[in-house]
Amino acid sequence: MLGTGLRMVSPIDIQKALGGIDYPAKKDDIIKHAQSQGGSDEVLEALKGIDDREYDGPSGVSESVFK
Repeated sequence: MLGTGLRMVSPIDIQKALGGIDYPAKKDDIIKHAQSQGGSDEVLEALKGIDDREYDGPSGVSESVFK
């Protein structure tokens, strides 16, 4: 898990914030969607650290967050 301060971000946290997003999606679109879904600061920080590319699905996002 990725540690950001006192709270750990889990793959479930990431996927909840990305619920309903249409793939493929670019990094900026993923971050904007997570913000609109009320993603926590920890989730948003984790997503800001992913590779700047297009993602085909949620597993690719999780792989990039937790690499």
